[in-house]
Amino acid sequence: MPDLLNQIVHTAQSNYDQLTIPEATAIQTELSRYLNLDPMQTPVRTIAGADISLSLYSETVYAGMVILTYPDLQPISYSLVKSSTTFPYVPGYLAFREIPALLEVYEQIPVKPDVVMFDGNGIIHKKRMGIASHFGVLTGATTMGCAKKKLTGIYQDPAEERGRYSWVIDKAEKIGYALRSKDKVKPIFISPGHKMSLEDSLAIALKCLHKHRLPEPTRKAHEFVNLFRTGELTAGYHEIQKSTLF
Repeated sequence: MPDLLNQIVHTAQSNYDQLTIPEATAIQTELSRYLNLDPMQTPVRTIAGADISLSLYSETVYAGMVILTYPDLQPISYSLVKSSTTFPYVPGYLAFREIPALLEVYEQIPVKPDVVMFDGNGIIHKKRMGIASHFGVLTGATTMGCAKKKLTGIYQDPAEERGRYSWVIDKAEKIGYALRSKDKVKPIFISPGHKMSLEDSLAIALKCLHKHRLPEPTRKAHEFVNLFRTGELTAGYHEIQKSTLF
């Protein structure tokens, strides 16, 4: 790992809270140099959904990942962490609030998932460095974004049937998709994070759609993190027995 990238990894784990916005911008610019959007070369057997619960003005972060089999999408384990952040709420920089806790979540997982899907953007970001891309470059994980809102770009509204999509374009560059994940509901925004292509991100997202607006990995992550926040689940890494699925 290059020295500067190694330094940024250390910064993410120790003092993202201490960064100014110009310093955070410089980190995004540096990380973008290592972004890999080549097509995937290995099969996907497991996929994790990643999500956090963080109130706008709260310092407490509840973070989690739920690992599912792929493509049948059965939850097999989860990792949860309670942490804190003081980095300000600034659109385009939310990764600096969320990534330190998610790094702890990821480190607890003994066998890493083949793909991590984030409830947030990948390269649909002015610097192509949404949370999925940011996390992917820091960790070397294969990542993708599945966001309810886009951070940049324009798109034409896709047809209203589930599975229809259109390009998200920024400065004449295709950076993701507006995907109709359920009939007649608002589209979600799909983009690669790191170590996958645009086409890979769409193909995986389509296979993760069930009957809800959100794909199963991030929907499950949201569910588990909320159960953690309300005290129904405990921190740490846990494997799921079939008889305990809820």
